[in-house]
Amino acid sequence: MIVVTGATGKLGQFVIEGLLKKVPASQVAVVVRSPDKAKAWAERGVVVRRADYSEPGTLDGVFAAGDTVLLISANEVGKRFPQHSAVISAAKKAGVKLLAYTSILFADRSGLSLAGEHKATEEAIRASGLPYVFLRNGWYVENYTEHVGPALEYGVIQGSAKDGRVATATREEYADAAVAVLTGTGHENQVYELAGDTAFTLPEYAAELSRQSGKAVAYVDLPVPEFAAALQKVGVPKPFAEVLADADGGLAKGELNDSSRTLSRLIGRPTAPFSSAIRAALKRG
Repeated sequence: MIVVTGATGKLGQFVIEGLLKKVPASQVAVVVRSPDKAKAWAERGVVVRRADYSEPGTLDGVFAAGDTVLLISANEVGKRFPQHSAVISAAKKAGVKLLAYTSILFADRSGLSLAGEHKATEEAIRASGLPYVFLRNGWYVENYTEHVGPALEYGVIQGSAKDGRVATATREEYADAAVAVLTGTGHENQVYELAGDTAFTLPEYAAELSRQSGKAVAYVDLPVPEFAAALQKVGVPKPFAEVLADADGGLAKGELNDSSRTLSRLIGRPTAPFSSAIRAALKRG
């Protein structure tokens, strides 16, 4: 079986749909907190197993010897390492064939505060002795395009990235890389730094959004603490606002840029330029 944890999240949904194009549904299992959210997959023949990262006992029996497992990182920043550790323990106990993990770009040397839990998880997976693959995903282009509405409404994009370049890719592209690993061979104990083929600065992003929308949008750079405060003013909880602002500060230092084109090699096609993501976001409204 190919078993995907956290499958009903935004990335996981793309992974499952990608898998179903390559293998029979009966060979795919999803591990989810809310089985109701996976009903449509169950109706197509996917095996649905209920478990919660935060309840280690629920993970007993969700994996079996010989399974190929994708651990999609949890989304509760600050709680992820113990959650991931529970999955790793269950996978080791079951004797899975391969444990793939969605990490972050340059996890072992990144200065981003967001990288700490990823680095710790990678170390725990290595220590488990299981064959592994680290899918070190860079920034999603959706981190920007999902917020074109406010940018167009106020004519401003704020950040702390200065002129740092970010090599983004779509969630679907990162998902396709995971599918390639889960259904392919020769990936054991590999570390893949994954990012888009081309990089851009936030001023360039604002200029392209202005060009395509016909509305003037300016990029305003703020010191990291001021950006964190601005995020809190629009409802982002303080701990997460600080993480996001810190990531922007890291972007300014090149922490989210990579030119290896490993992602496009894994998926067998060039990654989409950020201009096409903007076009799609504007079309969606």
